[in-house]
Amino acid sequence: MSDERLFSLRNRWFTISVFGTIALAVISALIGFVWLPSAQRDSQFTGIWNAICSAAGVPREWYSGDEVIIGPKVKLSSVQVTPQLLASASANSVGRGATLALRCTMCHGERGMSDANSPNLAGQYASVIYKQLIDFQTGARSNAVMSPMAVNLSDQDMRDLAAYYASLPRPPAQRKVSASLAPPIVAHGAPMRNIAPCAACHGGIDNKAGSPWLDGLPAAYTKAQLTAFHDGTRTNDINEVMRNVARNMTPEEIDAAAAYYARQMNGQ
Repeated sequence: MSDERLFSLRNRWFTISVFGTIALAVISALIGFVWLPSAQRDSQFTGIWNAICSAAGVPREWYSGDEVIIGPKVKLSSVQVTPQLLASASANSVGRGATLALRCTMCHGERGMSDANSPNLAGQYASVIYKQLIDFQTGARSNAVMSPMAVNLSDQDMRDLAAYYASLPRPPAQRKVSASLAPPIVAHGAPMRNIAPCAACHGGIDNKAGSPWLDGLPAAYTKAQLTAFHDGTRTNDINEVMRNVARNMTPEEIDAAAAYYARQMNGQ
């Protein structure tokens, strides 16, 4: 058995391994920190420190010195909805809103009840109308008719319109949600698919601030909005609440919910 020590410079193989490793490290350093920065002018290779960070996989914004702010890909609603928003409106505000609403009658009816597939606004929550008008104005929600109509409204105009429509009487024959009257998606939701009952936010069980009252809305309108939330083409819902619900709904459930709320106006 050899008495020669393994970790000794007298051991030829140990010497070759050590100096080979050192040579490889030096060559790698020269390539990575001298040649590469001179050949690549990108910011992640400019200077030895940036080259080290880039080689280590550190995100560029950590060492570039530039603050990178990633904004949303779509325009989001900026309205902060609370239960107190527009909770009390003056008679003057309602009167001004009635005058402004004269330009809205073609789509939304003389008294807020549409004869077309536009939403009924009579008795709608003021905070809901106010939010939607702002969203149309800012581009958080887009519509070929409503976007141009809202663009020149002042904040007070939108408050007055919301107060006026909220003051109008709702259509009769509103009914409480029950298992016998409502489709399952409205009364119970679909917990295994993370779908809360429609009635939990839109009335019947409870109402959430900012959620519209749906009874009597035209079925075509409700279906179009649920489909838009489902497809992600409408994005002005706060915290993606409606998108998270609608994307898990089936076309049959969308049709059932739209038809149910449309029938509510006539008490059928």
